Amino acid sequence: MCRVTTRPEPIAGVHTPDPLGDSPAGDGVGASETSAQEPEGIGLDDEPRLSVAAVARRLGVAPATLRTWDRRYGLGPSDHTSGRHRRYGPDDIARLEQMQRALLRGASPMEVARYARTVAAPPPQRRPDGSSPERTEAEDGPVLLSGVLDGADDELALAGANTGGRGLKLSGAGPRTRGLGRAALALDSWSVQQLLIESMDGDGVVRTWQEMLQPVLRAVSERRQRSGTGVEVLQLLHDCASTALRSVIARAPKPENPRPVVLAPVPGENQELELVALAAALAANRVGHRLFGAALPREGLAAAVKRSAPAAVVLWADQPYYAAPRVLDDIPITRQRARAFVAGAGWSAEALPGHVELLGSLETAVSRVSATVLG
Repeated sequence: MCRVTTRPEPIAGVHTPDPLGDSPAGDGVGASETSAQEPEGIGLDDEPRLSVAAVARRLGVAPATLRTWDRRYGLGPSDHTSGRHRRYGPDDIARLEQMQRALLRGASPMEVARYARTVAAPPPQRRPDGSSPERTEAEDGPVLLSGVLDGADDELALAGANTGGRGLKLSGAGPRTRGLGRAALALDSWSVQQLLIESMDGDGVVRTWQEMLQPVLRAVSERRQRSGTGVEVLQLLHDCASTALRSVIARAPKPENPRPVVLAPVPGENQELELVALAAALAANRVGHRLFGAALPREGLAAAVKRSAPAAVVLWADQPYYAAPRVLDDIPITRQRARAFVAGAGWSAEALPGHVELLGSLETAVSRVSATVLG
């Protein structure tokens, strides 16, 4: 069987440079033929082409997801031939990034794929001298935008159809909630924060917490329990949610209450995200507050209440170990004539003194505290 090669046969009287060597300056006919066959700049064969694994790392998805996009929607390498490894060029990667962005916003994969196939991808980036930036597989890491393809109607797949317990179970979740799950799984902190901020600006803090953030937090926690992995996903989601909630506090309108509300975890309690959500919801409701973090010791909490002269105090406890009623005896609530509230799963209503009210859901807490300080 004869072998077919794309290398041209040497032409008599024309110098053909060695492909492994440097072409001398001022080549006559050979240089002019090359410039006539290829456009100015680097030829198509010189464009960086990445393997499936490299593109998966770049986009923050599983390799099986890329193969699925290729098989189902035709979003594979544009010049791939059967029997050869898939190699993605810049235009191919640009289309995949378009699909990522739309999936993150909740569009269906079929609609996104149709759009990505019909809309021209942006041209490859060039240096001022016309060359392309060099990129190797080892240098390609995940980009800031995530795109995890749904494997089923009720599960966000992380690595294809057989997730082995690694997916997020979000039965009945809306598009934005599923987008938040995709972003969290891909460790896409920018998108996590933007999705939460957009939702809180449009729907408010309470609804975002109940319908978007809380379901994803629960799903990520369950995923960690059943698989033993994903602590980094949970930590990133907590940190990004705290950042987004605090941005609401920073942009809140001027408070209407003359005396603030003191919000603090009980000493020793490390979980405070729902307390930050309460602070953000109160701030959006024009309720001024003093929010303290988990590192505040017992004497600091007592000093904060004494100096703030608050209209109400809310102590948060997620763990029963730290939710001891004696904590309330160490802060001058009675002297300040402040209304005492406690919140969180750690408290037991039966063990609380009569003057302390246990708050239930976030919505109830916002309503009761607002009514107390605003009248």
